[in-house]
Amino acid sequence: MSPRKRPLVSLNSRRKTVEDFFPFNFLPVECQLHVLSFLNEVDKCSCALVCSSWSCLVRSWKLWRVADYRRGIMHLGQEGLLVSNREFERWKAWVHHYTHHLISRHASLLTLKASFDLGDRCNKWGELLSDLLDSVHCIDLGHLDLNWTFTLLEPLDLRIHPSSSSHQESSSHLESICKMDQVTSFQELLAKLTQSCPRISRMKMHFDWSDVSVSLLTQFQQLRVLELKYFWVFKGVTPSTLQTLTDALPNLRSLTLHILVPLRNLGISYTLESPCLEFLDVSPSRGLVFSCLKLPALREFRARKIVRGITLDRRTRLRIQSRWPCLYHVLRDGAPKLQALNNEKLVPTWREDSYSELSAILQQSCYCVQHLDSWLW
Repeated sequence: MSPRKRPLVSLNSRRKTVEDFFPFNFLPVECQLHVLSFLNEVDKCSCALVCSSWSCLVRSWKLWRVADYRRGIMHLGQEGLLVSNREFERWKAWVHHYTHHLISRHASLLTLKASFDLGDRCNKWGELLSDLLDSVHCIDLGHLDLNWTFTLLEPLDLRIHPSSSSHQESSSHLESICKMDQVTSFQELLAKLTQSCPRISRMKMHFDWSDVSVSLLTQFQQLRVLELKYFWVFKGVTPSTLQTLTDALPNLRSLTLHILVPLRNLGISYTLESPCLEFLDVSPSRGLVFSCLKLPALREFRARKIVRGITLDRRTRLRIQSRWPCLYHVLRDGAPKLQALNNEKLVPTWREDSYSELSAILQQSCYCVQHLDSWLW
């Protein structure tokens, strides 16, 4: 007896059955949005082309919580890249299209990452960011990563300039004006952020340490993680300015500083007090020396001694270094909960007796006479 044959089912009907009973469509809307939230911007737009229901899902503001203008060119590093004018215009068009896309989706931003030269009067990047903040929901923005000193892509300028001394002087003057424009535009954007995004808790950006900028920064009372990078400044960072900043941020838990102490201020030491600071990293700084720390909650500290390349006679060096206490004593007296120094875990008895590993760490980070002999050379 021949085996019983199953009836044939057409391919179209099988496809229809699969589509009708695809389990994703039976999930609650919030679950569907949660699944789609793990996709990047390109994949979300691809999903919108699948069907009308997915298109409606992708248009939800809940899926557009991150504005990342550095996406796709992060491999360029910190120096940016010179590209052809056509390539730059193509990228510039993408930036404006991306901004329009976020605005049209009524994005509710939690994260903003951007790198634009705010002093660029031609492309007006500052106005673009300002329009974005005005047009989207950003009251809940919690993470800001902003480099306002340069644009990741710059058009290649093929014009040849004369190399005369007068041209060099005018170029230096124009550069100074450009820096001032950058600072002015940055302060305008920072003022807008204080009004539109008062809940920022994590911030990373370059900082000019002017009185206006410090005053604006102190208005972000929810800040918990702060990294301030070096920027060409008109004056050095005074000890009182640094202390004013930490006093005004009661919830600050992590602080990373990129400070370059000018040569004219060589010998100045700093005092830092904060009842809640748990992590302090000054390893990117140059010439930043602490004479006193009052950080009862500090658990990790990072510092690095950087050679300044200054030629001084021994008597002058010793006179400068004699003003600075040993970092070991500063940490012992001012950080009772310290557990790690320069990524190395400290033994429980490090306050009672210094050991060889700790001495090696201090040799790399302390500016006192005992641990320092050649950093000024």
